[in-house]
Amino acid sequence: MALTNQTDILLESGTNELEIVMFNVGSGMFGINVLKVREIIQPVEVTETPNRHEHLEGVVRLREEVIPVVDLAKVLGYPPSEDPYNDKFIISELNQMKVAFHVHAVSRIHRISWEQIEKPGELSQGHDANTIGIVKMEENISLLLDYEKIVMDIAPESGVSLPKGKSIQYKDRTQKQLMIVEDSPILRQMLEDVLEQAGYVNSYVYEDGREAWDFIESKEEDPSTLPDLIITDLEMPRMDGHHLTSKVKNHPAFKQVPVVIFSSLITEDLYHKGEKVGADAQISKPEIVNLVDRIDSMILSE
Repeated sequence: MALTNQTDILLESGTNELEIVMFNVGSGMFGINVLKVREIIQPVEVTETPNRHEHLEGVVRLREEVIPVVDLAKVLGYPPSEDPYNDKFIISELNQMKVAFHVHAVSRIHRISWEQIEKPGELSQGHDANTIGIVKMEENISLLLDYEKIVMDIAPESGVSLPKGKSIQYKDRTQKQLMIVEDSPILRQMLEDVLEQAGYVNSYVYEDGREAWDFIESKEEDPSTLPDLIITDLEMPRMDGHHLTSKVKNHPAFKQVPVVIFSSLITEDLYHKGEKVGADAQISKPEIVNLVDRIDSMILSE
């Protein structure tokens, strides 16, 4: 089941919407953004690897690629599948790597608004904080998982951090104010930490596009107090990064503020959508050195 054509409508819509693939693990119902999914396949033979992480089953060969297999039942604390015949591998791509998520069943694709997705409260989060959104469907709810965090728990090098042997040249960045809009708590903190190491010590930090837009809109009477630059993720509850970028760039008082999209979803197919909504730059996670260089080029004087 290939999903490469599922994004066509969304790419042209410019709406605050997304399509999610619904699936089950144990008794739980979950969703994953179609844009993260490359294909859905029947499980194939898994080659076990020695000393692997407890959430990894091993690796599979899919055409010419070797892909790790993550057992979501183990990640989320559910028992093994009771009906393995219906199991599926969801082949995903995020943070420039491919991963197969082993799930117990795949149901269908739903098109919803980001406004239907609420941030989980501390009590409802559970699953070792792997949940970043609660999707309100007509008859039930499902959970949107923090897939980047799940992968980072297994392979920390896939996260936002300075690569080994890399450093960021020191410049006086203390007078500049950034806005960071990122819903994943772990990625939000890592991004903030690395930017502080680079000298960007003054940042507004928001968990979704709606929170960020409410703050920006409150500055309409005094745009001089706006941040010097906005860094936004794409996938966020209530308002996604494309919609936030569009609102900023279509407002006469705010359109001069540079907006950088920093996301695991910056693919060739999606790049033109960011251009359409007016993004000044688009950088794929986890290229943090490239991100700092682009920020410098836009807001620092030579």
